[in-house]
Amino acid sequence: MDAVDFLRRQHHEMERALGKVLQADRDGRKAAFVKIADALTMHIESEEQIFYPAVKAQRTEDILLESLEEHLSLKRLLADLLELDASEQTFEPKFKVLKEQAEHHHKEEEEHLFPKVMKLLSPDQRSKLGDEMAGLQRKLSRAGEPRELVVDQTDSAAPLV
Repeated sequence: MDAVDFLRRQHHEMERALGKVLQADRDGRKAAFVKIADALTMHIESEEQIFYPAVKAQRTEDILLESLEEHLSLKRLLADLLELDASEQTFEPKFKVLKEQAEHHHKEEEEHLFPKVMKLLSPDQRSKLGDEMAGLQRKLSRAGEPRELVVDQTDSAAPLV
């Protein structure tokens, strides 16, 4: 599976799911958030551990460093939201910021990073990366509660290896 197509599809799925969290009633809001928190965490982990290191090149380094800082911001918001009950006054505004930042991050990657990756990597290379990322995400999902990873990843951005 092509890595760029894989990530684009996840971006669109997450944006739809993010839009539904605040539409849920108070009881269903936390469950909807936990589901998207797991999905977003697995997505971030696969980008940081597999995709970004594979596409690091002179022409992408600035974009990747910015993306890692955006991931840090998303992780901090996720960690904060995991601590909150959905009925707390700050849950909704904080969640809206998470949604806006995730959408911005997706747009940046799709407009700036992905076109460069399409030129830098062959279809076979992108397919191999997509398979590796999907495998990591399955592993994280089977381990259970991938969202808990972000709690310990809020001090600084992940390094660009």
